[in-house]
Amino acid sequence: MSMLRPLMLDVVPSIQQTAALALGRLADHSDELAEAVVREDILPQLVHSLGSQNRFYKKAAAFVLRAVSKHSPALAQAVVSCGGVDALVLCLEEFDPGVKEAAAWALGFIARHDALLAQSVVDAGAVPLLLMCLREPEIALKRIASSTISDICKHAPELAQTVVDTGGVAHMAQMILNPDTKLKRQVFSALSQISKHSVSLAEMVIEAEIFPAAVACLKDPDDYVRKNVTTLMREVVKHTPELSLLIVNCGGMAAVIDYLGECQGSLRLPGIMMLGYVAAHSESLAMAVIISRGVPQLALCLSEEPEHHLKAAAVWSIGQIGHHTPEHAKAVATAGLLPRLLQLYMDASSSEDLQVKSKKALKGILQKCTDLPTLQPLLYDAPSNILKHVVCQFSKVLPHDSKARRSFVTSGGLAKVQEIKAEPGSRLQEYINTINSCFPEEIVRYYSPGYSEVLLERLEKFEPDTFKS
Repeated sequence: MSMLRPLMLDVVPSIQQTAALALGRLADHSDELAEAVVREDILPQLVHSLGSQNRFYKKAAAFVLRAVSKHSPALAQAVVSCGGVDALVLCLEEFDPGVKEAAAWALGFIARHDALLAQSVVDAGAVPLLLMCLREPEIALKRIASSTISDICKHAPELAQTVVDTGGVAHMAQMILNPDTKLKRQVFSALSQISKHSVSLAEMVIEAEIFPAAVACLKDPDDYVRKNVTTLMREVVKHTPELSLLIVNCGGMAAVIDYLGECQGSLRLPGIMMLGYVAAHSESLAMAVIISRGVPQLALCLSEEPEHHLKAAAVWSIGQIGHHTPEHAKAVATAGLLPRLLQLYMDASSSEDLQVKSKKALKGILQKCTDLPTLQPLLYDAPSNILKHVVCQFSKVLPHDSKARRSFVTSGGLAKVQEIKAEPGSRLQEYINTINSCFPEEIVRYYSPGYSEVLLERLEKFEPDTFKS
């Protein structure tokens, strides 16, 4: 490093550029080497020369600043502290698109770390110039500018608002049908980062009329374009029922359910969560998920995905669908999901988050479920804290349904209830008493544990009248 530093002041421009490029590659390689660049006090020299040297040197110098900034907030702050952001913003006004691209890229690496660093980029006046870069003909420059805007917007509503106020959404809305795959990825990412913060920001994105054109991009051949479109929809629908309805009505939800059937792994996560957010808002929206065959698709994700965080997301969404009414609960229960949720809750290898979400979803659905055939398997496997919710549902339905009472006896449900050991005076015991009161006393006795021994004992003591005479 100490040998490279004087070469950056060489009289031959090509030597200066090569020295800067070498420094950039070293700094890019590891955070230790990036820290060495800062320690050697090379940054002020680079920043100073950004305003005076030729375009080739400027690109090399911007590369060094980017390479240093990428490793940590502390290193990015070192670039900010020596005036690097202001110098890079000046480079965005250069004629040469390569210099603009190098500067935009470096600003993105500074902004991505945290809100304070992103704010320093905004305060230096980068946003209007980045939006001007979106109008340039060079695709690479459009990509990098979109990516940097995304990195600025992601931290806080105020930062996203700055981009919106400068007309950023309108500029990006024009590019969602651009044939360039990487540009579409970045544009949808930036729109997602804007939408996620608040209802008003999501509405600004909607008002730019990007739907239903964005829905068509769910058929894009690129995995990450599709993932970013789905993420955008997730960020929009989570805010209000009205925004959810808007996405549902333009075909967004049905398209996401189809998309879930076509992808695997982490690509599924935003789609799984989007269905949960839609269903959480209201009974009618949850029913729209059911009608669009969202429940079988979530069941498939649950069975196919090995990652616990993906299972937890699917479980959460299933819970959001099933907890509204008996009809919603039945849709989940008849898909065979109750035993699956119970299994995930009881499995010691499940992550803590997966267990918590499985328990919550199961309880929420059980409290609404009145479809007794789907509940009955849980009588045999559920631990007492879940069992009480299952037995409670039987105690609600059986007093009013004679067919269900007959089926409950013939299927072995009544016998199973008699085997449950409940604390006297507990809620569970109350529910069992309610169930027992729905049947004649002799039938309850007949199905009680040990009753066959009592009968055999009586048989042994029984003497027919013929012998007595």
